[in-house]
Amino acid sequence: MKQFQFEYSDSDVFLKHLSDFRDWCEANRISGKLFQIYSEVLDAEVVGSVCEDIERIFPEAPYMGCSTSGNIVDCQLSCRITVVCTVFELPATQVKLFQYDLSKEAVDDITEKILRETEQNSWVKAIEMFFTIPEGSTTRFCDGLKEIRPDIQIFGGVACSDDITSDASCVFSKMSGFSEHSILILFYGGDDFHVESINVTGWKPLGRKFHVTKSNGSVLQELDGIPAYDVYRKYLNIKNDENFFYNTLEFPLFYEHNDTTILRTPVASNADGSITVTSDMDIGSVVRISYGDPGTIVESIKHDSRKIAEFQPDLLHIFSCAARRTFWSSKEPTYEIHPFREISPSSGFFSHGEFLRTNGSLNQHNVTLVIAAMREGERKDSVDAGLMTEEDSMSRVPLVSRLATFISMTSLELEETNRELESLNEKLRKAVIIDGMTGLYNRKEIQSQIAQALSGIGKEKFSLVMLDIDNFKQVNDTFGHQEGDSVIIALANILSGKRSEHMQNVSSGRWGGEEFMMLLHGMDAASGACVADLIRQCFANTDFPEVRPQTISLGVTQAREEDTLDTLCSRVDMALYKAKKGGKNRVVVI
Repeated sequence: MKQFQFEYSDSDVFLKHLSDFRDWCEANRISGKLFQIYSEVLDAEVVGSVCEDIERIFPEAPYMGCSTSGNIVDCQLSCRITVVCTVFELPATQVKLFQYDLSKEAVDDITEKILRETEQNSWVKAIEMFFTIPEGSTTRFCDGLKEIRPDIQIFGGVACSDDITSDASCVFSKMSGFSEHSILILFYGGDDFHVESINVTGWKPLGRKFHVTKSNGSVLQELDGIPAYDVYRKYLNIKNDENFFYNTLEFPLFYEHNDTTILRTPVASNADGSITVTSDMDIGSVVRISYGDPGTIVESIKHDSRKIAEFQPDLLHIFSCAARRTFWSSKEPTYEIHPFREISPSSGFFSHGEFLRTNGSLNQHNVTLVIAAMREGERKDSVDAGLMTEEDSMSRVPLVSRLATFISMTSLELEETNRELESLNEKLRKAVIIDGMTGLYNRKEIQSQIAQALSGIGKEKFSLVMLDIDNFKQVNDTFGHQEGDSVIIALANILSGKRSEHMQNVSSGRWGGEEFMMLLHGMDAASGACVADLIRQCFANTDFPEVRPQTISLGVTQAREEDTLDTLCSRVDMALYKAKKGGKNRVVVI
């Protein structure tokens, strides 16, 4: 594969360059060609003129293009309209181009067609995509391509304009011409075609974590129960006005999705305090505001440029978020991709969003750099990555970066301290309400729950079961307190529901010694008696290796509207007394 680039400023000059290039192709017997056009100009007439010139000289060659926020050639900014031609030197390499109109076809139908095409074209190894700025979420589109063969790599970018706050964008191709609402899909493949793709962020989480507590698709409504916009207002003093998008570009939301890190930039703030993003954000997702860390970006670029150099590509396609261009304004827009310049020729554009398939899932990214490396045939001579020098690396970290790191680390430490406090509070809470020996509620707690249930007796019925281990003193006297404790614990395990599916609406507590109380929510006396008898049978069938089989007696009563805590507990105690007097190992209902 080879890359040739042309700067378009005048049709006559462009046609002359194309004619010379055609002569070269004929002389070198080049048949496979692909033209890609990157344009900061969105005018349909101008773009149409470029396309007509290409079709005039190369009537059979496919071409595709999109509007951009800046064109990239060989890791540098190019002119306002840049035409790049890729020539394929091996006959097995194939490309196939499609254009789908989002205003005329449903997303599900489009993804179904793409899936079907990949099934019918087994040679496909990579899919490159150019998107116009979508009106809503891209989640449905990304999810619709999950079933594509796992060996196919997918990458691409969202078209943009020189005004990154604008929704204006376009794509165009030989298939269907100029469009403001379309997707371009390009298949690459063949036996001799190889591809590798990576993404680089370099943005680091800043400050505390937030949970998505309310969302509707791509509209993020609440974080930790407060309007999502309020997070940007409180922590970054960003106003809810026409500059909201521009001011949040460098502070996207950072979260994990589909086993990869995603940066999500809000594209709009709404009157109700919600913010709109470009993909769905599920309730329960954990997000943090992030910031660009120059040192992290540089180190990531160093690592990934080595990886790409080892692949030994013939050329690179680069999709870099327009927000990254503004981030490096203190240096130059393409500063971070300079190390890739020494690896191979490259082309691409600054985009509104980036696509990459990772771990089998296609994701749309923001504020991300996506690079696709392509090669025909086997690896050639080794290529060294143009690594940044020590002076270029951020050994002298800016003060703002140090402060951001400090804030991030102190936030993490605070979160860890809060987790430890929550764990300690939970232990203390349990110590106050839980019986240490049995793990059931203690008498004070179960009594409190009975009182609470009584306060709502008009709305929900309930019953009590009081039970006692029969002849328990003999167990302690004959076998010792250790064996006695094992009998109590065995009964507590039954009452906790570990061995019965009938205990889901039951609260159990140790009333004292070998005596227990059960609160049966929503049950009348008859149902309570059934549960009590199941417990009686279960305990009677429990094996105690050192002690003979044991039994329990149980009393049951249903709460009445005129009951007080004393009258209710006295009545169930009387029911237990009658069970004891009646011969033990039985249930008595009063």
